[in-house]
Amino acid sequence: MEIKSFKKLKLYGFNNLTKTLSFNMYDICYAKTVEHRKGYIEYIDEQYNADRLTSILTEVANIIGANILNIAKQDYDPQGASVTILISEGKVGDKNGIAHDNNEVPGPLPEAVVAHLDKSHITVHTYPESHPDEGISTFRADIDVSTCGEISPLKALNFLIHTFDPDIATIDYRVRGFTRDVDGKKIFIDHKINSIQNYIPGETRDRYHMVDVNIYQENIFHTKMLIKEFDLDNYLFGTAKKELLPGEKKKIKQRLKKEMNEIFSGRNIARV
Repeated sequence: MEIKSFKKLKLYGFNNLTKTLSFNMYDICYAKTVEHRKGYIEYIDEQYNADRLTSILTEVANIIGANILNIAKQDYDPQGASVTILISEGKVGDKNGIAHDNNEVPGPLPEAVVAHLDKSHITVHTYPESHPDEGISTFRADIDVSTCGEISPLKALNFLIHTFDPDIATIDYRVRGFTRDVDGKKIFIDHKINSIQNYIPGETRDRYHMVDVNIYQENIFHTKMLIKEFDLDNYLFGTAKKELLPGEKKKIKQRLKKEMNEIFSGRNIARV
């Protein structure tokens, strides 16, 4: 389906289209012993504690040009953290309009993008966990960037992928509601979009297997990403590859790939 391009719109009142970017990002590793698994959880809790997540989301707000109104953050026991940031209208380009572009291009890494936002929020929740008996440990971060106004939160996607460097990511983008032009005509989307992938740099796309499921008539876009390169050393926590027997390496690699493929496909894979 062809998506129309839009000229600068003359609206009646405020642009109140709601644009929401939601995604899960996963980090996968193998922790051989109970001590290693405990160490991995502790490492993740420290690396992505509430203060660090607040710093990341604050940078997201800077990228999309938002003013921060309120921050609520919490570290959980035994693990995990959450941060919610309420944001409002940021800087305007000039007195006559908003400085932004509607091009399907990756966002900055990171440089300020001028935006108009209101009644908006950014949230993150983390979920570190370990497989009960096979040594697989995963870290999941759920992030939502929801804005009202002219800019799409997709401008923050490049920065977030770069920051978390996930093994797997599932990304959803949706435009809800409508705004009106000066003649009262309803406008259900105010920018061109064919795929979330177009907001991700080519060098990043080259690192992942990527699949789209888009419902253009509903302004719903979905992209899944699975890392291509697999070096076992990058997936071991507390153990070096050289410390493992050849048979162990093979089994661990199979377990890791099975875990990653199950998360990417959204279904369990039967044992061979």
